[in-house]
Amino acid sequence: MRKIGLNIVALSHSVSQSHNYAVVLGEDEGNRRLPIVIGSFEAQAIAVAMENMSPSRPLTHDLFKNAMETFEIELKEVIINNLLDGIFYARLICNKGDEVIEIDSRTSDALALAVRFDCPIYTYEFVLDAAGIVLEEGEEEDGEYYDSEESEEELSVPVKGASLSSYSVDDLKKMLDEVLSEENYERAAEIRDELNKRQQGS
Repeated sequence: MRKIGLNIVALSHSVSQSHNYAVVLGEDEGNRRLPIVIGSFEAQAIAVAMENMSPSRPLTHDLFKNAMETFEIELKEVIINNLLDGIFYARLICNKGDEVIEIDSRTSDALALAVRFDCPIYTYEFVLDAAGIVLEEGEEEDGEYYDSEESEEELSVPVKGASLSSYSVDDLKKMLDEVLSEENYERAAEIRDELNKRQQGS
């Protein structure tokens, strides 16, 4: 089957599942989006890597990456290879010397590792046909997404930084230091997004 390249285009709170997040994957050469609901821990793991943060102690996915590198196993690609009963399935395609190793994985864990290894993410046409959303021309990337399923396909309106606009830049920088010391990387990512928005607007 032909593989379709994907990249992470958004990470936000899930409106329908308050304690979960939604990661949105965009088609490399197209306008379809694949929304997947993930847990808060996995969202934190993805956000930390995407924001190039350096935790004082390695997170679980950092530990797994370090172990793979110690044993000279390289993650070459991640494939979201199936969708059954509303649940996405993924595989890690690894190289150890000349040997190719395939490992089953939860999709959220696979994405957290893909960001750390900076490796490509793929899926198949039938997965996009079943769960993909077509982004209409002119529609903003951070707009509202809809899906008919009620499981891992549910998505939300991003709300990152919504409660931070009333703080000054100095206050935001102090908050960023505090949440980093507390290892609250989800909040740190939101604060950093708000600071970046202020810098771009100045």
